[in-house]
Amino acid sequence: MEKKVIDSRVPHVLVLPYPARGHINPMLQFAKRLVSKGIKATLATTLFITNSVQSEDNSVAIESISDGYDTGGFTEAESVKAYLERFKTVGSKTLIDLIEKMDASGHPINCIVYDPFLPWALEVVKKLHLHGAAFFTQSCALLAIYYHVHKGKLNDPLAIMNVPIPGLPLLDVLDLPSFFSVPGSYPAYLEMVLNQFSNLETADWVLINTFDKLETEVVNWMEGIWPMKTIGPTLPSMFLDKLVKGENAYELNLWKPNDGTCMEWLDTRAIGSVVYVSFGSMASLGLEQMEEVAWGLKGSNSYFLWVVRDSEKEKVPSKFVEETREKGLLLNWSPQLEVLAHRAVGSFLTHCGWNSTLEGMSLGVPLVAVPQWTDQPTNAKYVEEVWGVGVRAKVNEKGIVSREEVELRIKEVMEGEKGEELKRNASKWRELAKEAVDEGGSSDKNIEEFVAAIRSKECA
Repeated sequence: MEKKVIDSRVPHVLVLPYPARGHINPMLQFAKRLVSKGIKATLATTLFITNSVQSEDNSVAIESISDGYDTGGFTEAESVKAYLERFKTVGSKTLIDLIEKMDASGHPINCIVYDPFLPWALEVVKKLHLHGAAFFTQSCALLAIYYHVHKGKLNDPLAIMNVPIPGLPLLDVLDLPSFFSVPGSYPAYLEMVLNQFSNLETADWVLINTFDKLETEVVNWMEGIWPMKTIGPTLPSMFLDKLVKGENAYELNLWKPNDGTCMEWLDTRAIGSVVYVSFGSMASLGLEQMEEVAWGLKGSNSYFLWVVRDSEKEKVPSKFVEETREKGLLLNWSPQLEVLAHRAVGSFLTHCGWNSTLEGMSLGVPLVAVPQWTDQPTNAKYVEEVWGVGVRAKVNEKGIVSREEVELRIKEVMEGEKGEELKRNASKWRELAKEAVDEGGSSDKNIEEFVAAIRSKECA
């Protein structure tokens, strides 16, 4: 990232993500895009996160606010509801303190780009007479579903068969976010995703981590509701348009990464021969499901690189590592973008979180979708039936994806005519993702317009 000369006349954007990796990383990447266009950007996250991260990138300043749980973060709270309530109270105060500190330093904040999981941030924006932009880290399709539920147009999950949502394909109950397909699950999280819309009409802009051609119809519909701009995919420039020189770092890591083993192992594998497996930073598989995935991988007879978090390792069958030593590598972390971009990777077995879905598509890797919860079933629906970049594993009568199904779906993607079709489609979407963020592309134009608007409002 090229350093920009900043003075007090340069607009200053404060970026405030929900304190989880899947929200911090895309918003951090957007902040870097703003810096590349001459805007000063500061990322504000919780004290617990800032005390834990490893980062050598100084293009975006990092400042702290408090969520009220400074030594352990979310894990200190007695419940999700308790965490969110305390974060609102303490976060609002410490956010104002941070903004006042910035004012005193000669670099006043002009605009806050906030995560709608924290709608109280927009209240602070209005109180201080600043400009505010909501930044959604999920797809337009998902937001359309949440919006219809928020408006009371989709109270009964079964009504999805009879209530068409503009811009969306026909959905089955199992295509809905898990909050609705499994009524009563995670009520605090459901309240949080619906509260995203509680004051959204007062935001100056609505930014979404997607691109126009990926969700054309629903984007067109949503533009009639909010001052919306698609600005994705928010991957490092070097993986897409290469306009921002030297920019390939993506994450704020909670430990010092060691990716040598991973990349060296991939370097020894043939082109397209490896299945990359990751279920993200939050999804927790049940013991039986973990065993079925493991033995399905073995049955596929493909090379595989499987990321298993330390908290999940005990669920891996005891003999699995020994029996697959010649075929597989298990790690507790991997540099996901570098892995997906590696010539050896032929498919991505994923939970279909939005970041992982965008990353796989943007790097041209076919997907094997094994969704777990929240938005993942909806993303998996699109992966298979709308974008044609992967296959969705089916669950059995117990709600488990069997080892036979895992094996079948991996072979379907890695072998034969179906696999070749998926690769062609994935390559098409990779080029469209590059086009969107490249100079003059739809997302690049939207970011330029956002920057111009901030400058204009600053001069007004």
